[in-house]
Amino acid sequence: MKLSNFDYYLPKELIAQQPVSPRDSSRLMVVDRRKKKIEHKHFYDIFDYLKKGDILVLNDTRVFPARLIGHREKTGGRVEVFLLARSKEQKAKNKYETWEALIGNRRKKVGQIIEFGRGLECQILKRIDESVWEVRFNKSGRQLEKLIDKMGNVPTPPYVKTKNLKLKTEKLKNDYQTVYAKHRGSVAAPTAGFHFTKPLINKLKRKGVQFAFITLHVGFGTFEPVKVQDILKHKMHAEVAVLDKKTAEKLNEAKKDGRRIIAVGTTTVRTLETFVRRSGKPGFPLRQGNRWTDIFIYPGYKFKFVDAMITNFHLPQSTLLMLISAFAGRGFILKAYQEAIKKQYRFYSFGDSMFIY
Repeated sequence: MKLSNFDYYLPKELIAQQPVSPRDSSRLMVVDRRKKKIEHKHFYDIFDYLKKGDILVLNDTRVFPARLIGHREKTGGRVEVFLLARSKEQKAKNKYETWEALIGNRRKKVGQIIEFGRGLECQILKRIDESVWEVRFNKSGRQLEKLIDKMGNVPTPPYVKTKNLKLKTEKLKNDYQTVYAKHRGSVAAPTAGFHFTKPLINKLKRKGVQFAFITLHVGFGTFEPVKVQDILKHKMHAEVAVLDKKTAEKLNEAKKDGRRIIAVGTTTVRTLETFVRRSGKPGFPLRQGNRWTDIFIYPGYKFKFVDAMITNFHLPQSTLLMLISAFAGRGFILKAYQEAIKKQYRFYSFGDSMFIY
Protein backbone atom coordinates (compact mmCIF):
# COMPACT_ATOMS: atom_id res chain seq x y z
CA MET A 1 0.00 0.00 0.00
CA LYS A 2 1.47 3.33 -1.11
CA LEU A 3 1.81 6.56 0.85
CA SER A 4 0.37 8.46 -2.09
CA ASN A 5 -2.93 6.60 -1.59
CA PHE A 6 -3.51 8.81 1.47
CA ASP A 7 -2.83 12.19 -0.06
CA TYR A 8 -5.25 15.07 -0.59
CA TYR A 9 -5.02 18.80 -1.19
CA LEU A 10 -6.06 21.18 1.59
CA PRO A 11 -6.28 24.97 1.13
CA LYS A 12 -4.17 26.69 3.79
CA GLU A 13 -7.05 28.88 4.90
CA LEU A 14 -8.86 25.79 6.24
CA ILE A 15 -6.12 25.02 8.79
CA ALA A 16 -7.58 26.13 12.13
CA GLN A 17 -5.33 28.50 14.09
CA GLN A 18 -7.33 28.57 17.32
CA PRO A 19 -10.25 26.71 18.89
CA VAL A 20 -13.81 27.96 18.58
CA SER A 21 -15.63 29.16 21.68
CA PRO A 22 -17.41 27.46 23.25
CA ARG A 23 -15.57 24.34 22.23
CA ASP A 24 -18.67 22.24 21.56
CA SER A 25 -19.89 24.73 18.94
CA SER A 26 -17.35 23.33 16.48
CA ARG A 27 -18.78 21.56 13.44
CA LEU A 28 -19.33 17.82 13.41
CA MET A 29 -19.42 15.56 10.37
CA VAL A 30 -21.48 12.48 11.21
CA VAL A 31 -20.36 9.49 9.16
CA ASP A 32 -22.28 6.21 8.87
CA ARG A 33 -19.63 3.82 7.60
CA ARG A 34 -22.10 1.07 6.63
CA LYS A 35 -24.66 3.17 4.77
CA LYS A 36 -21.94 5.50 3.42
CA LYS A 37 -24.01 8.42 4.64
CA ILE A 38 -22.73 11.85 5.71
CA GLU A 39 -24.52 14.48 7.81
CA HIS A 40 -23.38 17.96 8.84
CA LYS A 41 -23.99 19.03 12.43
CA HIS A 42 -22.34 20.82 15.35
CA PHE A 43 -20.46 18.98 18.06
CA TYR A 44 -23.12 19.60 20.69
CA ASP A 45 -25.43 17.54 18.43
CA ILE A 46 -23.40 14.46 19.43
CA PHE A 47 -26.01 14.25 22.20
CA ASP A 48 -28.56 13.03 19.62
CA TYR A 49 -26.30 10.23 18.35
CA LEU A 50 -25.36 8.75 21.71
CA LYS A 51 -27.67 6.60 23.80
CA LYS A 52 -27.97 5.30 27.32
CA GLY A 53 -25.37 2.62 27.98
CA ASP A 54 -22.85 3.85 25.40
CA ILE A 55 -19.36 4.26 26.81
CA LEU A 56 -17.18 7.13 25.67
CA VAL A 57 -13.52 6.30 26.23
CA LEU A 58 -11.25 9.32 26.53
CA ASN A 59 -7.50 9.83 26.85
CA ASP A 60 -6.83 11.82 30.04
CA THR A 61 -3.17 12.58 29.35
CA ARG A 62 -1.99 16.13 30.11
CA VAL A 63 0.34 18.08 27.80
CA PHE A 64 3.45 19.57 29.36
CA PRO A 65 5.62 22.41 27.93
CA ALA A 66 8.11 20.10 26.24
CA ARG A 67 9.91 22.59 23.98
CA LEU A 68 13.03 23.99 25.70
CA ILE A 69 15.29 26.70 24.29
CA GLY A 70 18.92 26.44 25.38
CA HIS A 71 22.45 27.33 24.30
CA ARG A 72 25.55 25.27 23.62
CA GLU A 73 27.92 25.42 26.59
CA LYS A 74 31.04 26.60 24.76
CA THR A 75 29.79 28.64 21.82
CA GLY A 76 26.50 29.99 23.13
CA GLY A 77 24.71 28.92 19.96
CA ARG A 78 20.94 28.59 20.25
CA VAL A 79 19.56 25.05 20.51
CA GLU A 80 15.96 23.85 20.69
CA VAL A 81 15.35 20.61 22.59
CA PHE A 82 11.93 19.03 22.08
CA LEU A 83 11.35 16.43 24.79
CA LEU A 84 9.47 13.32 23.69
CA ALA A 85 9.47 10.85 26.59
CA ARG A 86 11.61 9.54 29.41
CA SER A 87 13.95 6.86 28.14
CA LYS A 88 12.70 3.29 28.43
CA GLU A 89 15.87 2.37 30.32
CA GLN A 90 15.35 5.12 32.91
CA LYS A 91 16.11 3.66 36.35
CA ALA A 92 14.00 4.42 39.39
CA LYS A 93 15.47 6.90 41.90
CA ASN A 94 18.26 7.81 39.51
CA LYS A 95 19.92 11.12 40.37
CA TYR A 96 19.62 12.23 36.75
CA GLU A 97 16.92 11.68 34.14
CA THR A 98 17.48 10.58 30.57
CA TRP A 99 14.99 11.57 27.87
CA GLU A 100 14.41 10.94 24.19
CA ALA A 101 14.30 14.26 22.34
CA LEU A 102 14.44 16.05 19.02
CA ILE A 103 17.31 18.54 18.85
CA GLY A 104 16.93 21.45 16.48
CA ASN A 105 20.51 22.28 15.63
CA ARG A 106 22.65 20.91 12.81
CA ARG A 107 25.85 21.08 14.90
CA LYS A 108 24.65 18.73 17.63
CA LYS A 109 26.96 15.90 18.61
CA VAL A 110 27.42 13.29 21.32
CA GLY A 111 28.91 14.74 24.50
CA GLN A 112 27.66 18.26 23.82
CA ILE A 113 26.20 20.12 26.83
CA ILE A 114 23.18 22.39 26.42
CA GLU A 115 22.40 25.02 29.08
CA PHE A 116 18.87 26.31 29.70
CA GLY A 117 19.36 28.65 32.67
CA ARG A 118 18.23 28.36 36.31
CA GLY A 119 20.95 25.73 36.77
CA LEU A 120 19.40 23.30 34.29
CA GLU A 121 21.44 21.62 31.58
CA CYS A 122 21.51 18.40 29.61
CA GLN A 123 24.17 16.38 27.80
CA ILE A 124 23.64 14.58 24.51
CA LEU A 125 24.33 10.90 25.15
CA LYS A 126 23.64 9.14 21.87
CA ARG A 127 21.66 9.09 18.66
CA ILE A 128 18.70 6.70 18.76
CA ASP A 129 17.63 6.95 15.13
CA GLU A 130 17.52 9.43 12.25
CA SER A 131 15.49 11.99 14.21
CA VAL A 132 15.67 11.15 17.91
CA TRP A 133 18.51 11.60 20.39
CA GLU A 134 18.96 10.63 24.03
CA VAL A 135 19.88 13.37 26.50
CA ARG A 136 20.65 13.32 30.23
CA PHE A 137 19.58 16.15 32.52
CA ASN A 138 21.42 17.23 35.66
CA LYS A 139 18.11 17.27 37.56
CA SER A 140 15.35 14.73 38.10
CA GLY A 141 11.88 14.15 39.50
CA ARG A 142 9.68 17.01 40.67
CA GLN A 143 12.61 19.45 40.58
CA LEU A 144 13.08 18.82 36.87
CA GLU A 145 9.33 19.06 36.20
CA LYS A 146 9.12 22.48 37.88
CA LEU A 147 12.01 23.83 35.83
CA ILE A 148 10.49 22.50 32.60
CA ASP A 149 7.14 24.07 33.50
CA LYS A 150 8.79 27.47 34.08
CA MET A 151 11.00 27.53 31.00
CA GLY A 152 9.29 25.28 28.49
CA ASN A 153 6.98 26.28 25.66
CA VAL A 154 3.76 24.53 24.68
CA PRO A 155 4.68 22.17 21.81
CA THR A 156 1.94 23.07 19.37
CA PRO A 157 2.15 21.83 15.77
CA PRO A 158 4.08 23.97 13.25
CA TYR A 159 0.93 24.80 11.30
CA VAL A 160 -0.41 26.80 14.29
CA LYS A 161 1.13 30.22 13.61
CA THR A 162 1.67 32.76 16.41
CA LYS A 163 4.44 35.34 16.24
CA ASN A 164 4.72 36.04 19.96
CA LEU A 165 6.03 32.79 21.51
CA LYS A 166 5.49 34.04 25.08
CA LEU A 167 1.88 34.98 24.38
CA LYS A 168 1.44 31.70 22.52
CA THR A 169 2.68 29.72 25.51
CA GLU A 170 0.52 31.47 28.09
CA LYS A 171 -2.67 31.30 26.04
CA LEU A 172 -2.19 27.76 24.80
CA LYS A 173 -1.54 26.31 28.24
CA ASN A 174 -5.34 26.23 28.47
CA ASP A 175 -6.34 26.08 24.82
CA TYR A 176 -4.06 23.15 23.99
CA GLN A 177 -5.49 20.89 26.70
CA THR A 178 -8.68 18.89 27.14
CA VAL A 179 -11.01 19.88 30.00
CA TYR A 180 -10.48 16.44 31.56
CA ALA A 181 -6.66 16.28 31.25
CA LYS A 182 -5.15 14.66 34.33
CA HIS A 183 -1.93 12.67 33.91
CA ARG A 184 1.08 14.71 32.78
CA GLY A 185 3.20 13.23 30.03
CA SER A 186 2.19 14.22 26.46
CA VAL A 187 4.06 16.38 24.00
CA ALA A 188 0.92 16.72 21.87
CA ALA A 189 -2.72 16.84 22.88
CA PRO A 190 -5.33 14.16 22.09
CA THR A 191 -7.17 16.76 20.03
CA ALA A 192 -10.44 14.89 19.43
CA GLY A 193 -11.22 15.63 23.07
CA PHE A 194 -10.97 19.40 22.58
CA HIS A 195 -14.63 19.56 21.58
CA PHE A 196 -15.94 18.41 24.95
CA THR A 197 -17.02 20.97 27.54
CA LYS A 198 -17.90 20.24 31.14
CA PRO A 199 -21.60 21.16 30.59
CA LEU A 200 -21.78 18.79 27.59
CA ILE A 201 -20.17 15.98 29.58
CA ASN A 202 -22.66 16.48 32.42
CA LYS A 203 -25.56 16.55 29.97
CA LEU A 204 -24.43 13.25 28.42
CA LYS A 205 -24.05 11.67 31.86
CA ARG A 206 -27.63 12.62 32.73
CA LYS A 207 -28.73 10.84 29.56
CA GLY A 208 -27.03 7.66 30.76
CA VAL A 209 -23.92 7.84 28.58
CA GLN A 210 -20.96 6.49 30.54
CA PHE A 211 -17.37 7.74 30.54
CA ALA A 212 -14.14 5.80 30.94
CA PHE A 213 -10.55 6.99 30.81
CA ILE A 214 -7.33 5.52 29.50
CA THR A 215 -3.93 7.22 29.31
CA LEU A 216 -1.63 7.30 26.32
CA HIS A 217 1.18 9.82 26.57
CA VAL A 218 1.34 11.19 23.06
CA GLY A 219 4.87 11.23 21.71
CA PHE A 220 6.74 11.32 18.43
CA GLY A 221 4.93 8.25 17.13
CA THR A 222 1.67 10.10 16.65
CA PHE A 223 2.94 12.94 14.48
CA GLU A 224 6.13 11.61 12.87
CA PRO A 225 5.77 11.91 9.08
CA VAL A 226 5.80 8.74 7.03
CA LYS A 227 8.95 8.94 4.90
CA VAL A 228 8.63 5.73 2.88
CA GLN A 229 6.37 5.17 -0.11
CA ASP A 230 5.59 1.63 1.02
CA ILE A 231 3.73 2.30 4.28
CA LEU A 232 4.33 -1.27 5.49
CA LYS A 233 7.96 -0.25 6.00
CA HIS A 234 7.03 2.60 8.37
CA LYS A 235 7.94 2.03 12.03
CA MET A 236 5.98 3.80 14.77
CA HIS A 237 7.87 5.17 17.76
CA ALA A 238 6.71 3.61 21.01
CA GLU A 239 4.49 5.56 23.43
CA VAL A 240 3.45 4.80 27.00
CA ALA A 241 -0.14 3.55 27.41
CA VAL A 242 -2.00 2.78 30.63
CA LEU A 243 -5.27 0.90 31.20
CA ASP A 244 -6.19 0.28 34.83
CA LYS A 245 -8.06 -2.76 36.14
CA LYS A 246 -11.29 -0.93 37.01
CA THR A 247 -11.58 0.60 33.53
CA ALA A 248 -10.76 -2.70 31.81
CA GLU A 249 -13.48 -4.48 33.79
CA LYS A 250 -16.00 -1.72 33.01
CA LEU A 251 -15.28 -1.87 29.30
CA ASN A 252 -15.27 -5.66 29.20
CA GLU A 253 -18.68 -5.73 30.87
CA ALA A 254 -20.05 -3.24 28.35
CA LYS A 255 -18.71 -5.28 25.47
CA LYS A 256 -20.26 -8.42 26.92
CA ASP A 257 -23.62 -6.62 27.15
CA GLY A 258 -23.42 -5.50 23.53
CA ARG A 259 -23.11 -1.82 24.37
CA ARG A 260 -21.12 0.49 22.12
CA ILE A 261 -17.50 1.33 22.86
CA ILE A 262 -16.86 4.79 21.40
CA ALA A 263 -13.23 5.88 21.31
CA VAL A 264 -12.53 9.61 21.49
CA GLY A 265 -9.44 10.10 19.37
CA THR A 266 -6.95 7.90 17.55
CA THR A 267 -4.77 7.62 20.66
CA THR A 268 -7.68 6.00 22.49
CA VAL A 269 -8.30 3.65 19.57
CA ARG A 270 -4.65 2.59 19.56
CA THR A 271 -4.65 2.03 23.32
CA LEU A 272 -7.78 -0.12 23.35
CA GLU A 273 -6.59 -2.18 20.40
CA THR A 274 -3.20 -2.62 22.10
CA PHE A 275 -4.66 -4.04 25.31
CA VAL A 276 -6.95 -6.60 23.68
CA ARG A 277 -6.01 -10.17 24.58
CA ARG A 278 -4.65 -12.00 21.55
CA SER A 279 -6.91 -15.06 21.78
CA GLY A 280 -8.03 -14.93 18.16
CA LYS A 281 -11.70 -14.38 18.97
CA PRO A 282 -13.59 -11.14 18.21
CA GLY A 283 -14.86 -9.15 21.17
CA PHE A 284 -12.61 -10.84 23.69
CA PRO A 285 -11.73 -8.86 26.81
CA LEU A 286 -9.19 -6.19 27.47
CA ARG A 287 -6.29 -6.88 29.79
CA GLN A 288 -5.21 -4.07 32.11
CA GLY A 289 -1.62 -2.95 32.21
CA ASN A 290 1.03 -0.31 31.68
CA ARG A 291 3.13 -0.79 28.56
CA TRP A 292 4.89 0.73 25.60
CA THR A 293 2.93 0.50 22.37
CA ASP A 294 3.98 1.03 18.77
CA ILE A 295 0.82 -0.32 17.14
CA PHE A 296 0.37 0.91 13.56
CA ILE A 297 -3.17 0.67 12.21
CA TYR A 298 -3.76 0.97 8.46
CA PRO A 299 -6.31 -0.45 5.96
CA GLY A 300 -6.64 -4.20 6.29
CA TYR A 301 -6.50 -4.07 10.08
CA LYS A 302 -9.39 -5.89 11.82
CA PHE A 303 -10.68 -3.88 14.78
CA LYS A 304 -11.25 -6.01 17.86
CA PHE A 305 -12.82 -3.68 20.41
CA VAL A 306 -13.79 -0.24 19.10
CA ASP A 307 -17.32 0.19 17.71
CA ALA A 308 -17.29 3.91 16.87
CA MET A 309 -14.94 6.84 17.14
CA ILE A 310 -14.76 10.61 17.40
CA THR A 311 -11.79 12.13 15.61
CA ASN A 312 -10.53 15.34 14.01
CA PHE A 313 -9.57 15.91 10.37
CA HIS A 314 -5.98 14.80 9.90
CA LEU A 315 -2.96 15.72 7.79
CA PRO A 316 -2.45 14.15 4.36
CA GLN A 317 -0.28 11.01 4.32
CA SER A 318 -0.40 10.75 8.13
CA THR A 319 -0.69 7.57 10.19
CA LEU A 320 -3.84 9.10 11.73
CA LEU A 321 -5.53 9.31 8.34
CA MET A 322 -4.49 5.71 7.71
CA LEU A 323 -6.11 4.62 10.97
CA ILE A 324 -9.52 6.14 10.22
CA SER A 325 -9.26 4.82 6.66
CA ALA A 326 -8.87 1.35 8.17
CA PHE A 327 -12.01 1.95 10.22
CA ALA A 328 -14.32 3.39 7.56
CA GLY A 329 -12.66 2.62 4.21
CA ARG A 330 -10.00 4.68 2.46
CA GLY A 331 -12.14 5.70 -0.51
CA PHE A 332 -15.09 6.73 1.63
CA ILE A 333 -12.92 8.72 4.06
CA LEU A 334 -11.19 10.61 1.25
CA LYS A 335 -14.63 11.36 -0.21
CA ALA A 336 -15.76 12.66 3.19
CA TYR A 337 -12.64 14.84 3.40
CA GLN A 338 -13.39 16.33 -0.02
CA GLU A 339 -16.91 17.17 1.14
CA ALA A 340 -15.48 18.73 4.31
CA ILE A 341 -13.20 20.91 2.18
CA LYS A 342 -16.09 21.91 -0.07
CA LYS A 343 -18.17 22.92 2.95
CA GLN A 344 -15.27 24.81 4.56
CA TYR A 345 -14.70 22.66 7.62
CA ARG A 346 -11.76 23.62 9.83
CA PHE A 347 -8.89 21.09 9.82
CA TYR A 348 -6.23 19.68 12.16
CA SER A 349 -5.68 20.18 15.91
CA PHE A 350 -8.00 23.14 16.53
CA GLY A 351 -10.40 22.17 13.76
CA ASP A 352 -13.73 20.41 13.50
CA SER A 353 -14.50 16.75 14.11
CA MET A 354 -16.03 13.56 12.76
CA PHE A 355 -18.21 10.97 14.46
CA ILE A 356 -17.76 7.65 12.65
CA TYR A 357 -20.18 4.89 13.59
